[in-house]
Amino acid sequence: MSNIHEECGVFGIYSTDGVDVAKSSYYALYALQHRGQESCGIVVNQNGILRSHKDVGLVNEVFTQQVVESLGQGQMAIGHVRYGTTGINPRQNAQPLTVNHVKGLMALAHNGALTNAYQLREQLELSGSIFHTTTDTEVISYAIIRERLKCASIEEAVCRAMDHLAGAYSLVIMSSTKLMGVRDPYGFRPLCIGKLGESWVLASETCALDSIGASFVRDVEPGEIVIVDKNGLRSDRTHVGEKPKATCVFEYIYFARPDSVVDGSSVHLARQRAGAFLALEHPVQADVVIGVPDSGIDAAIGYAKQSGIPYGLGFIKNKYIGRTFIQPTQSDREDKVKIKLNPISSVVSGKRVVLVDDSIVRGTTCARIVNLLRDAGAVEVHMRSSAPPFRFPCYFGTDVDSTDRLIAHKHSVEEIRRIIGVDSLGYLSCENVHKLADNTTGFCVGCFTGEYPCDPPTHTDKTKFEMGILEGKA
Repeated sequence: MSNIHEECGVFGIYSTDGVDVAKSSYYALYALQHRGQESCGIVVNQNGILRSHKDVGLVNEVFTQQVVESLGQGQMAIGHVRYGTTGINPRQNAQPLTVNHVKGLMALAHNGALTNAYQLREQLELSGSIFHTTTDTEVISYAIIRERLKCASIEEAVCRAMDHLAGAYSLVIMSSTKLMGVRDPYGFRPLCIGKLGESWVLASETCALDSIGASFVRDVEPGEIVIVDKNGLRSDRTHVGEKPKATCVFEYIYFARPDSVVDGSSVHLARQRAGAFLALEHPVQADVVIGVPDSGIDAAIGYAKQSGIPYGLGFIKNKYIGRTFIQPTQSDREDKVKIKLNPISSVVSGKRVVLVDDSIVRGTTCARIVNLLRDAGAVEVHMRSSAPPFRFPCYFGTDVDSTDRLIAHKHSVEEIRRIIGVDSLGYLSCENVHKLADNTTGFCVGCFTGEYPCDPPTHTDKTKFEMGILEGKA
């Protein structure tokens, strides 16, 4: 029910023991569906021949059994789920992207957002490149190909291209003979390595490994390139340690599935810890603690354990409707709230309720949820957010790249309390947000503080960019 969304999820597999790579990719993308609900795609490599299918829709809609079987029995595959932030042509922008060039072929899937995409695209267009999509992914592909024409291997080309890429990117790349995983030097977005028998697997989250029975090996380090071929897995660490680590803290607060482990830390436990910190920072006299499904539930459990206030199942979620923010307009999102969530009157009626959610971005959906509780008989509603106030844009792979609709950018906590109609409001502190993960140090918290680990883009009008109307052009 949050109004922020991360763009994409990626997956790759290299099989040496007959694993059905198309079917494995399908199951993995199903597990990563929460990271992108607009479009999805799979590319299978069978002896250097690529078969691809991608379209707009959910994984189970795009990939029927017949479609999966038509991809054939290859040795490698990569897959992608996408959430487009703004712009047009969602079918055209579906990934993975496949490219044929003079030195071979390449398929690429990308999670994140470049901060210098505008400049790179303009340079590439002036040198003769012709773009068919409006995504950062195509910019990355051209940057790699440009280097590939001058060097001996695809991994060397990727390493050289990284010198020119700024911002957030976790990539899976497939050539005719190799599978690669790439994580930007800050490590904004997660990427992990798994093993399925003798097959190697790359994925945005460990839940994708679990879905196909693969075991977790380790995370790809920030700046690392991992290469899988007939000789096994090896690593290029040229860019490792170049930048301070800055994993997006929202991976723990909201983006990742709670059963995933990101950079060695359980997402489920991180969210419970956020709730416990909230109970210490913002105690209140109440009768029941409830969470907004799904990402607010773990934090609500943590709040209840720490405070001693009983936890209750406050809402029933309709499992057959997508997340509210994938609707095209704010009014459509709001209209879906009642369809998606229904309060359980016996849990909240006549009660003082602590309502825990992962974040408050625009505030309108939150106000609707509060009204649902009031209508169900709650006598008090005390709102707690397991994230600090979202005051500044995010330029590293979410759909909030301006301050236009950020309620905390324009209003104080007390003003927000009145706007959303709660009796009290408390946010997790920036100090404690750094303590959520056991084994992870170095978070990007720029959306809370306005201080970013790298320079933000100079061209921030994403809609203008995605519609292909670059400055100075018609």
